[in-house]
Amino acid sequence: MAEARGVSTGILAIVFACFLWGTTGMVASFAPEVSALAIGASAMGMGGVFLVLSALKPLLKDRQKLMANWRMLLVGGLSVAVYPLAFYSSMRLSGVAIGTVVSIASAPLFTKILECLISRKHVSMQWVISFVIGSLGILLLAMGKDSAASATDTTVAQSALANYTGIALGLLAGISYATYSWAAKQMIERGIHSKSAMAGMFGLAALLLLPSLLLTGDKLFATPMNTGVALYMALVPMFLGYLCFGYGLRYIEASKATLITLLEPVVAMLLAVLVLGERFVAVGWLGMIMILLCLLLQSIRLPVRKARTTGMADLVGPC
Repeated sequence: MAEARGVSTGILAIVFACFLWGTTGMVASFAPEVSALAIGASAMGMGGVFLVLSALKPLLKDRQKLMANWRMLLVGGLSVAVYPLAFYSSMRLSGVAIGTVVSIASAPLFTKILECLISRKHVSMQWVISFVIGSLGILLLAMGKDSAASATDTTVAQSALANYTGIALGLLAGISYATYSWAAKQMIERGIHSKSAMAGMFGLAALLLLPSLLLTGDKLFATPMNTGVALYMALVPMFLGYLCFGYGLRYIEASKATLITLLEPVVAMLLAVLVLGERFVAVGWLGMIMILLCLLLQSIRLPVRKARTTGMADLVGPC
């Protein structure tokens, strides 16, 4: 019973993080003159600083464990730094729809590959079905934006080379997201507090991301609105969102956590419709329903004892 309650709490924490992350596109639209790279670097960088400041006590307590796991910490920190640069560059080169689909939908798959190959964990049929449904939902959601509403989108790819480059960067973003999620889970399983794990990785990333603002952030604090957007992105979706994400990783696998985060584009879509006045055709709403179905499947605890005795619980055994 306690284990089930912990899993439910972990799922709710990650769902809440998705709602916070889903506000980023809407909020960033209020500072259109600020480059996407500057928004991403400042949000993740300053968010990392806030995470470190909020976790000083657990960081000091876990410092020896962090040093003992310095390779995992370094890999996670580098992945956090790479993610926003690859994600926003992908959307700029290939368009918002393709960049989102490739980056977000590929992350759960890459996370599961890491768990299978390195952590020697199982791939359940429930996860596979959820992943297929959720990925198709992301694709339909990306296709569902009204063509008339998106005709002015300046992120449409200008050439085949730019499109393919954007797809490659989207895959890099997916791998990066998967890697730091997996690294955080590994550190938590080794006795490091979730706050220490997230603060350590994001603190390292901040050392790399914040200096890049010297090149991209000239308009970031030019107006009160831009300043407000920058502070909101750092404090709410990044700082608070990743606190919740780290908490959720205490109770559920990283591959399941990244699968649940497919909910983020649903939140972004609803806010775009309700606040920004964007329009989506029927296929987009169908995609949203499929993503919610994916989330529902991940929230259900299926009986597996009998299936395991007959060898049918997992699609594959330990890798």
